[in-house]
Amino acid sequence: MYAVIKTGGKQYRVAQGDTLRLETQDGSAGDAIEFDQVLMVGEGADVKIGTPYVDGGKVTATIKSHGRGKKVEIVKFRRRKHHMKRMGHRQNYTEVEITAITG
Repeated sequence: MYAVIKTGGKQYRVAQGDTLRLETQDGSAGDAIEFDQVLMVGEGADVKIGTPYVDGGKVTATIKSHGRGKKVEIVKFRRRKHHMKRMGHRQNYTEVEITAITG
């Protein structure tokens, strides 16, 4: 069984046992979190699609860790003007493991 959930402004297709890197979530490692914005639940021909969310749909996950992603370098350059600006960014994330899907 799989589900499509919405969190952090993004949508993810998840199945039981999957590990995801999401936008930072509240909680510490080992805590359980629930996602109630479930857009679709199903397997094979038996699929429930929400309008916009599935009634009674819920995905449970446990937080594995928090971390920061790889550095992304931003370079702004103007030719012939002696102008170059370099910046970097590392996005925070929360790694979760999906434990149960109900719907």
